[in-house]
Amino acid sequence: MVENRTIKTAQLKVGMEIHVELSTRSKMFSRSANVAHPDHYDATPNTLVDPVVLGLPGALPVMNRAAIESSIMVGLALNCSIAEFSRWDRKNYFYPDLPKGYQISQYDLPLCFDGELEFIGANGQPQTVSIIRAHLEEDTGKLSHDISCRHGSMHVNALNQSLIDLNRAGTPLLEIVTHPDLKYADDAVIFCQELRNVCRFLNVTGGIMQRGHMRFEPNVNVIITTDEGKQIATPIVEVKNLNSFKAVKGAIEHEFNRQIKQWQETGLEMGAGMKSTRGWDADRGVTVLQREKEDAHDYRYFPDPDLPPVVVTEEWKQSIATCIPELPQQRRRRYVDEYNLTDADALTLTTDFDVSNYFESCIDMLQQRTTSDMTAAHMGKTVAKLLLNAGARRANEHHRELHDLGVTPEQIAQLIEMREANTIGSSAADELFDLLCEHDADATTLAESCGLLQVTDSAQLDSWIAQALEAEPEAAANYAGGKDNALGRIIGTIMKLSNGKADAKSASDQIRRQLRDN
Repeated sequence: MVENRTIKTAQLKVGMEIHVELSTRSKMFSRSANVAHPDHYDATPNTLVDPVVLGLPGALPVMNRAAIESSIMVGLALNCSIAEFSRWDRKNYFYPDLPKGYQISQYDLPLCFDGELEFIGANGQPQTVSIIRAHLEEDTGKLSHDISCRHGSMHVNALNQSLIDLNRAGTPLLEIVTHPDLKYADDAVIFCQELRNVCRFLNVTGGIMQRGHMRFEPNVNVIITTDEGKQIATPIVEVKNLNSFKAVKGAIEHEFNRQIKQWQETGLEMGAGMKSTRGWDADRGVTVLQREKEDAHDYRYFPDPDLPPVVVTEEWKQSIATCIPELPQQRRRRYVDEYNLTDADALTLTTDFDVSNYFESCIDMLQQRTTSDMTAAHMGKTVAKLLLNAGARRANEHHRELHDLGVTPEQIAQLIEMREANTIGSSAADELFDLLCEHDADATTLAESCGLLQVTDSAQLDSWIAQALEAEPEAAANYAGGKDNALGRIIGTIMKLSNGKADAKSASDQIRRQLRDN
């Protein structure tokens, strides 16, 4: 440790490179089926290939129009400018998962540029990350290291060996590059989640992280201010191929601490040739040096001679723009305006594409079924309350997603109808929600068979009330004397005696008549 390298403040600085596999039916430059399309998720290794993917002599690439349109759609959603003229370049490097020995990409003339994405940061305040570019390219194959597998009837440990699967090679890949606008690891995670959500709302990718549909590469360094007031930037580190939000957070936080320590020990500052790439070791919670980062000239970019440029007319761009659905930010505003949800609840319901669609389906089903005078705002607020309370509780308990609990939108609508008609109490409604997650029966039938319907029979209520007043004489006296909060204790006893079946409102009215109106 060098004593004179003392730190007054240290500020994290993060830019993101995000790789999005597009779920077109075929690959970027060939008719070969695309492993990122749901029909081919589990294809046998090395079966989604053809002469173009393999780079065989004489095979010529042809552009995938759907991939270009999907990329333009993402660019428009990110408020990017769309290039009227862009071209394809060859990025040359040798690696076993790159059959041709080069990757078809875009260099100085990308398809989308100068955009931005707004999101709500960890501090609850709006933030904006600027997008430098979003360029289209083809993905590489996939190498598996230190694997174990079966060979016939024998189990083989293939340590110190690698296997290659070229199914992913040639998949359309949109690379989104941001300015280094992020200052906290938590905000970087939220930004990545928001971007994934936008892409899934657009239906351009499955967005399944475990399948590599989206891979995040934070470019991290630290701006250090010394006690003498001098500002120093540490060398930039690019952490490669992170496929979980936990990994994004862990890698950035580790790099922040590691780079500070490294500067204190070595005094290394950002400069020419200082950038490096590192991998993330999730088991140890550390990044591991991979290589010194190449500069652009190391890849010997030059225009691809086999492909024409991409020319985007205003008419084409506008036709794509009309296909853009309601995006997460727009849905949040509508949920607040139309359903009177809080900003926090609207955010929770739109942080995942499937959850948001599930919420919408529940409201649609309730609107179709209900014969009451429930307003749209009341429906939305009621569905949201049920999902964010009973639904979120069960999702946390069972480590499931809210939309994947097993209860259908029709069952949700039935449950709410029963609650609105006061045929089931609040505690029984929670119990019924749990039962619906396990059964296909309609809510009314299940509530009847499980004895969850509220009892409004006056004779039975009178019996429970009498027992409760006898068990809670002090509360009864306090309520009779004008202390309203004493009623809660009495009602609680009634609900316990009735196993939650008593109609709390009817019981409250009856107690008021007995203790106050006489």
